[in-house]
Amino acid sequence: MKVIVVGAGVVGTMHAWHAVERGHEVVHIEREAEARGASLRNFGQIWVSGRAGGEELDTALRARELWEGIGARVPGLGFRAIGSLTPVRNALERAVAEAAVARPDAAARGYKLLTAEEARAVNPALRGDFEAALWCERDAAVEPRLAQLALREALLATGRYTFLPNREVRDVLAANGNGHSGVRDDRGETHTGDAVVLCTGAWLSGLVREIAGEIPVRRVRLQMMQTAPLGEPLTTSVADADSFRYYPAYASGALDALAAGQPQDPTAAAHRMQLLMVQRLDGGLTIGDTHEYEHPFAFDTLEDPYEHLTRVVESFLGRPLPKIRRRWAGVYAQCVDTTRVVHRQRVGDGVWLVTGPGGRGMTCSPAIAETTANELGW
Repeated sequence: MKVIVVGAGVVGTMHAWHAVERGHEVVHIEREAEARGASLRNFGQIWVSGRAGGEELDTALRARELWEGIGARVPGLGFRAIGSLTPVRNALERAVAEAAVARPDAAARGYKLLTAEEARAVNPALRGDFEAALWCERDAAVEPRLAQLALREALLATGRYTFLPNREVRDVLAANGNGHSGVRDDRGETHTGDAVVLCTGAWLSGLVREIAGEIPVRRVRLQMMQTAPLGEPLTTSVADADSFRYYPAYASGALDALAAGQPQDPTAAAHRMQLLMVQRLDGGLTIGDTHEYEHPFAFDTLEDPYEHLTRVVESFLGRPLPKIRRRWAGVYAQCVDTTRVVHRQRVGDGVWLVTGPGGRGMTCSPAIAETTANELGW
């Protein structure tokens, strides 16, 4: 079987991975020299802790299992089973963490409420003031700027994988009389196979609109930053209590009380912010993020969110943040119905569109691609 995959972000790359793993040949087409979108501009978190119970959590847990297995075979991913800590500062925030620990699926997530002393034993870099922390053992991390490159190198070594960069797909060809579907690129070349999977990320106009119409997927913009090396290990991912407001796992009466009794910082509220932080292999910290939903998106980045994040991080670390080396914005595609893990649509004979995982793309992509492979009978 021959599979044509369009889009070399993490979702497309994982579809190529599963096809090759099942013995098939893959032609992988990317319009840039390499992926430049949300698959690189994220935390690299394998984020189980905040996922909604049911399908979303099941997908994240399966993806976490797959990431660990792939990481053992492809060390260049930088897979690390580091877990996460969400420090809480007062009774209102602590009550949300306690409600999370009381969930029926808390054990599957690896939830545990730690004292401040226990949290500092897990992550000694957290020297700031807080009274407890929610620990999630199942969270992990990979290196987003390296993951696709490492996976591609492993795929090329199989001899069943061809990567074609700098080619934009202009036309999709439904299955012909021989059962072959395909695409035509902007060099005028046609690539045919037994199946075509379009993993176009936040590219929702042009060809995607032409073949799929208006799909129930929106674009979301975010701002992030990365520091110079911290100079010591940050042994876990770190979130703040604003993440409780953002992730569905934390919905509870305690969250309602937090919302009523502790309004979000005005800057954080204006930019729909939460703190997420992960240490990179070079020692620097990736820190974010904001959420912008209204179009047209700004073309510049704003300083207020970065200043807010710096204050929050420094309060947890109990020390000044290292110099900021990079700031960036990114755009990802998210299902309008955020309870849906991904938008998977048959758009022609032998042709499927897979997009819209939202902020779950890095976490869930191995399981999303596995489901596609299973449903298509690869």
